[in-house]
Amino acid sequence: MSKEDLHIVKIGGNITGNPEKLADFLARFHKLEGKKIIVHGGGRQATELSEKLGIKAKMHEGRRITDDEAIDVAVQIYAGLVNKKIVAQLQALGTNAVGLTGADMNLIKCSIRPKDPIDFGWVGDIEPGSVNVEQLDKLLNTGAVPVFCAVTHDGEGHLLNTNADTIASALSAGMAKKYSGVELTYCFEMPGVMRDIKDPESLIREIDLSLYDQLKEEEVVKDGMIPKLDNAFDAIESGVSKVHIQEASTLGTESGTTLIK
Repeated sequence: MSKEDLHIVKIGGNITGNPEKLADFLARFHKLEGKKIIVHGGGRQATELSEKLGIKAKMHEGRRITDDEAIDVAVQIYAGLVNKKIVAQLQALGTNAVGLTGADMNLIKCSIRPKDPIDFGWVGDIEPGSVNVEQLDKLLNTGAVPVFCAVTHDGEGHLLNTNADTIASALSAGMAKKYSGVELTYCFEMPGVMRDIKDPESLIREIDLSLYDQLKEEEVVKDGMIPKLDNAFDAIESGVSKVHIQEASTLGTESGTTLIK
């Protein structure tokens, strides 16, 4: 096992869709020392392009249904426009980035989500062992900085829309088998996990599984934060040394919420 550290950072559409926030985040990411990976989404930009093309976004309980038209848009935005903008800006900063989908080098192979009871279309679910750890490690050892978008593949020639939070968690869990110190950071629009999103002083500095269950019961944590934190705790259970949730503008500092066993 390598004694080197590996930092994996996930960013969402609120950052990728805002040029100023993205530039600030990438400048901070560039300064992180050691091996590192970015994982990004782009759902907001995909929805915007869909509307321009007259394609109505289909959702079920907050989850995107990815039919034939939607997967084409997702690949264009995630693997194309958003990914290459990030790569180009990192190159300008001096970070030798490479843009990737899960299909590249067979790095992340997924299974199509079961179509019963809801057919989500070309959506991929990550199973244990889905990350090609050896190939990714070889890539990292060249000095490259991988930039993963939210697109994977099924090994049968189909590209799949896969949740970026889940990709970040799976990459972290997989690489924890290779690196002694893997740190996963989820960057989003809030300072961290808040008891009251309107009160900056209500930031929760540390959460373990027991407190997480309590926060869900109290509905302090709900809706979209639940799958994000589920992914985070999955990573911790798989050997990831640290999971941090913070605002992108504070990357590289200790501010935010740390998740512990």
